[in-house]
Amino acid sequence: MSQNPRKYIIFGILGISIIILIISTGDLNTCGIQHITLVNDIKTFEQYSDPEFCENTVNKILEFNEQCEPYIEILDCG
Repeated sequence: MSQNPRKYIIFGILGISIIILIISTGDLNTCGIQHITLVNDIKTFEQYSDPEFCENTVNKILEFNEQCEPYIEILDCG
């Protein structure tokens, strides 16, 4: 009972391709989710004007701007 080595090679290449696709798409989704979360945080801050919440949101915005696009303008917590 000899197995066909081509079969294993094809499955290996297919598996690696799927893993690369998942990883590359995951990064895009992460930025999109972070963007939506930050937009909601900004709206919350505009509603309640909590200085501590603003500082936390500014830190999140700074991290987001380092990793993702589009850039979000920094809030004025003053």
